[in-house]
Amino acid sequence: MHNVRLDSVDATPRPLLAIGTDYAPGTLLDFHVHRRAQMLYAMTGLMEVETDDGAWVIPPYSGVWIPAGKRHRVRMQSASTRSLYIEPEAAPRRSTHCEVLVITPLLHHLLLASLALPALYEENGRDGALAQLLLHEVGLAHTMPLFAPIPQDCSLAALCKAFLGQPNIQSTPEQWAKQLNKSLRSFTRLFRQQTGMSFSEWRQQACLLTALTKLSAGQSVTQIALDLGYDSASAFSTMFRRRLGQAPSNFIRVP
Repeated sequence: MHNVRLDSVDATPRPLLAIGTDYAPGTLLDFHVHRRAQMLYAMTGLMEVETDDGAWVIPPYSGVWIPAGKRHRVRMQSASTRSLYIEPEAAPRRSTHCEVLVITPLLHHLLLASLALPALYEENGRDGALAQLLLHEVGLAHTMPLFAPIPQDCSLAALCKAFLGQPNIQSTPEQWAKQLNKSLRSFTRLFRQQTGMSFSEWRQQACLLTALTKLSAGQSVTQIALDLGYDSASAFSTMFRRRLGQAPSNFIRVP
């Protein structure tokens, strides 16, 4: 199915619905929820996902798992997508929060083939076998560390959201503690309690998310490094390679 509204087929008695959708640059799908779980795959372009729990960036040829009932919004950067909408009882993943998924070559081609699946496919035929294999492969998919959690504490959450809008690796916990009128020790303890990460880990993750968006937009590695406050392009590239296992210049690619 191509460019079909989910609500027009959501009640179809099948565990999986496959829909391909094309989006104009900058399209914002504001906060909403799905009755079904969703595996959203970016064939082209980049997606930015936000929930009440945090923010994710999903580069091309990667996917994001969105649990059933999870409130979320998505900004599409010239994205052409494939979505699998899955009945909660058939969901192959049990995570209660979003996950960025590594899409294997096999899953990539299965998602390409899924465009031909009708809503009311024959469960005992080839289409049913394709649906079952899709569910199996989604369940096996590995995750990528492309997540920056948002605290529940309102004051700290405001600082985190502002930082996500303009991240800088030179920002220090001392500066944040001062803005919150806390001692460094109290701030450090609060930050880990609220995010499950140290401040330095979260700061690096937030910079990585922004770097992926800028890479997708075609910005140079050197300019991205400078914008994020790194001393050099090599320092930024070392961090990127350590976190994602490859150089930034090689990250956006066809599987």
